[in-house]
Amino acid sequence: MENKENIGSNPPVENIDKTDFSQAGGIWKGIKDFISELLDIRDDTDRESTVEAIKKDISFKGHNAWILIFSIFVASIGLNVSSTAVVIGAMLISPLMGPIVGIGLSVAINDVDTLRKSFINLGVMVGLSVLTAYTYFLISPVKEETPELIARTYPTILDVLVAIFGGLALIVAKTKRGTIASVIFGVAIATALMPPLCTVGYGLAIGKWSYAGGALYLFSINAVFIALSTFVVSKLLGFPLVRYANSKRRKRIAQLASIIAIIVMIPSVILFVNLLNKQVYESKAREFLSEVVRYSGAESVKSNQDYAKKRLEVYLIGVPVPEPTLASWREQLAENEVLKGSKLIVHQGVSTSGDMASISSQVKSGILEDLYVKNQEVLENKDAKIQLLENELMKYKSSGFSFKDISEEIKVNYNKVESLSYANTISTNFSKIDTIPTFNVSWKKNTSKSEQRTELVKIQKWLGLRLKLDTVLVRTYN
Repeated sequence: MENKENIGSNPPVENIDKTDFSQAGGIWKGIKDFISELLDIRDDTDRESTVEAIKKDISFKGHNAWILIFSIFVASIGLNVSSTAVVIGAMLISPLMGPIVGIGLSVAINDVDTLRKSFINLGVMVGLSVLTAYTYFLISPVKEETPELIARTYPTILDVLVAIFGGLALIVAKTKRGTIASVIFGVAIATALMPPLCTVGYGLAIGKWSYAGGALYLFSINAVFIALSTFVVSKLLGFPLVRYANSKRRKRIAQLASIIAIIVMIPSVILFVNLLNKQVYESKAREFLSEVVRYSGAESVKSNQDYAKKRLEVYLIGVPVPEPTLASWREQLAENEVLKGSKLIVHQGVSTSGDMASISSQVKSGILEDLYVKNQEVLENKDAKIQLLENELMKYKSSGFSFKDISEEIKVNYNKVESLSYANTISTNFSKIDTIPTFNVSWKKNTSKSEQRTELVKIQKWLGLRLKLDTVLVRTYN
């Protein structure tokens, strides 16, 4: 009886729990296997073919050199006219990524010969690209600073992100067994490389060294991150190291490659963090100025943010903002985690000196200019309507001449004429309607038919010259 109670009082809960855990573990293992199969690229990586393909793309001579020259010309034209479509078209044919990917791979596999060759060809690529862009912008009649050009004069976090993910996409595509149209992934690389190089040539052509230096800085940063992406992927995929007969030399080269990687990586990471902080700061500053710095009756006409000096400036016109409100804005600025320590400077419209006076003057000038342009358009439309109506009325008038003067001149010059009348005759050939000035002449009784015909011809020619009319009709009226 006791055994039965023991059996009844201890249900197989432990077995049920084990079953549940086993099922949960199976589901979790299935998810992990699925994700691993989805994202794992190691089994489908052709390391030998990848190394061979990258080394083949490093060289810049013959066809590659000409393709680069033509693509730089196309990209320069696109930047010159601010056409994104043309710039993208240039990227599709650009062979820019070869030496940069070669640098990343050679550092990863300790291949010093490939590293040296990559650096030499990178220098050739940069020199040829800048020279081509410089030549174009030097002879181009259009040297306007377009938005596409200005955007490439200093690096931003977005440029760096494009370089990183574009480089990752390209090297992953190149490592896949089989063939992938890597030129498509090369567009992302060209996005980070071609426009900056063209902008370097533009800056040199117009003599603005700050543009050339900023664009070269942008190109250098993007090139570093593309090479770094290649280095990281090559290491993760376990690309085999180049073997040397001399073990000491191999060790020395491995150390050199590691030092180069560290030298490149540390400043790049620092720069990335600085750019990210700057981008976040400017974004939060714009958000603060648009959402917090608001006052009824006052309008913001200009604002800027200075990350280096930790300063926000805003220019207001309209109703002056009272000091308590300004103090409240500054308190909210101090409470903002990203903007903490920044200084808020508010320029009011009542100021008559410095930038505020200049901006107020510009705003007034802009308003007056808009009013003038709109009024001018209205006046031009009215003038056009008036001119149209006048032209219509002229069809029914005597074409601007004095009928009295004409009649007196005809009386003096043509003594056979008894009387004269004038009217506009409207005629049509059913395709168009013409209005013809018509003079009706009656003759004295002793004028013969032949004399009438002769005089009619003379009067018609004379009236055509006198009234400066291409078409005039003179006929006998009895």
